[in-house]
Amino acid sequence: MAMGRIMAIDYGEKRTGLAVTDPLRIIATPLTTVNTTTLLSFITDYVKREPVDIFVIGKPLHMNNTPSQSMPLVEAFASALHSEFDDIPIELVDERFTSKIASRAIIDSGVSKKRRKDKALIDSTAATIILQTYLDTQKNTR
Repeated sequence: MAMGRIMAIDYGEKRTGLAVTDPLRIIATPLTTVNTTTLLSFITDYVKREPVDIFVIGKPLHMNNTPSQSMPLVEAFASALHSEFDDIPIELVDERFTSKIASRAIIDSGVSKKRRKDKALIDSTAATIILQTYLDTQKNTR
């Protein structure tokens, strides 16, 4: 049985980081960062080329577990995504530490100081961490 990829979305007001799994859903890798205004059309084009079975969207929460001020934007996007792809499930995953972890991972990987400030790199890396978190929780619930 063929499986589709899982796509993670680190939704942002201006830029959105994307990551995907391989078709066997073993490895999470950064895909790209897109301008949020073109996000839905980018995803639509991608899904035409590559089967996607699940969308995983970062859920912005405060430390006390309450929704952050960007939560309504994420919910509005999730609703638009569901309207476009009503047959593909959407899961929200806690993204509280992903940007910090992404920055640390970028530094640890030896990326130059100039590139470390590259917000697009941080966004796609954060999406990868959201996706890896999702994959890890799925393994642990099996």
